[in-house]
Amino acid sequence: MHVSTDKKEANNANNSDIVQQAILKSNQAYRELSSLPQSCKETVVAAIKGALIPLAEELTKMEVHETGMGNACDKAAKLMLALHKTPGLEDLELRVSVGDCGITLHEYSAYGIICATQPAANFCATVANNIIGIVSAGNSVIIAPHPRCLNVSGYMVKLINDAVSSASGIDSLAVSLPSSSMELVAELMSHPDVAMVVATGGGKIIKQALASSKRVIGAGAANPVAMVDETADLDIAAKNIADGASFDHNTTCVGEKNIVVVSSVADKLIEELEAKGAFYVRGPDEVLKLTKAAINNSFMTNRSLAGKSAVEILKAAEIRCDRDVRLIVAETTKTHPFVTVEMPMPLVPLVRVSNYDELLEMALFMEQGHRHTATIHSQSIARLNKAAQVMQTSIFVRNGSALSALGFGGGVGAGFTIANITGEGVTTARNFARLRRC
Repeated sequence: MHVSTDKKEANNANNSDIVQQAILKSNQAYRELSSLPQSCKETVVAAIKGALIPLAEELTKMEVHETGMGNACDKAAKLMLALHKTPGLEDLELRVSVGDCGITLHEYSAYGIICATQPAANFCATVANNIIGIVSAGNSVIIAPHPRCLNVSGYMVKLINDAVSSASGIDSLAVSLPSSSMELVAELMSHPDVAMVVATGGGKIIKQALASSKRVIGAGAANPVAMVDETADLDIAAKNIADGASFDHNTTCVGEKNIVVVSSVADKLIEELEAKGAFYVRGPDEVLKLTKAAINNSFMTNRSLAGKSAVEILKAAEIRCDRDVRLIVAETTKTHPFVTVEMPMPLVPLVRVSNYDELLEMALFMEQGHRHTATIHSQSIARLNKAAQVMQTSIFVRNGSALSALGFGGGVGAGFTIANITGEGVTTARNFARLRRC
């Protein structure tokens, strides 16, 4: 017992040293950044982008190697999206109110040191997206990486700091923790010099962040649902669903994780999905094989298959497939674990319903109350509007892929921290700043 206590005390002391060193570096960097004029801050952000863009492929290959999740090609596309389309200082628009008694200026100011936790499933893109937004708002940042991302985190942050130092003389504008135990992250979050916590990840890390008594941006679990009614263009619907649910092996939080379809068009939708590269699992025996492979004894996702390809999942389930596929679609009931558990893999359940009203009811159940992401395919404007009101998700996509919400193929800025817990939705630089009335 004495040995165990000694180890615990040693760990606590080590954690305190790590946190204190990170705080000292980050606080100095924040003060130096605060003294810079606007043009120099723009130079800093440009330096970050310039350092990472040429190495996007190398970084994402390193990410896949370390985490064992997703594919490097799609991850590189996400990282490049974050680097090219994350809103920077232009997001911090000033607003002026003019009246008879004077002028009121509504402006943004920095918080200070921000602690940002990062998920394994979407690491490099989220780090780049967060850092650009956080630094644009005038803050320094301490990255708390997922334990499966320590090496790529350290390397990525070094690249950023080297570039920032060369451009501005500021050292350690970003700091990456060398380890990521819950105890260490909890101590960092509760440190008095940390002004904000940006938590992107699972339920445990969000709960810890909310217990920190700090300003928290919470991006938690998701279980996105795709709705297809009888008026939908099934060719377009199938393409959008297949694109979103297969991208980076469906590790992206917004990717379609469930399908609910009106029965009268279900068979046609399945045909279109198969034409778009999906493998449809037919019959209860094959669904059972797939369930045993993808779901563990605790009725949770089999982690060894998280982020793996559709071909690897079928092989693990001992289901024969003679063609190259990118997505698995399995017809199930509403209570099946594929529906109720978030599946970070290219495997989605399909549930049939009789009509539009049942479609909405089922979609609401499938989304599991996360208020994160939902998509709908319909030609009825009234139905599109009603679905948005009923689902009340942070992201709602009409007749498109969920990927469009991240900024792919559209005019919106990139965002990878979707704050469904605290309500900010897709976060950008302005979410990492205080709004001040002068």
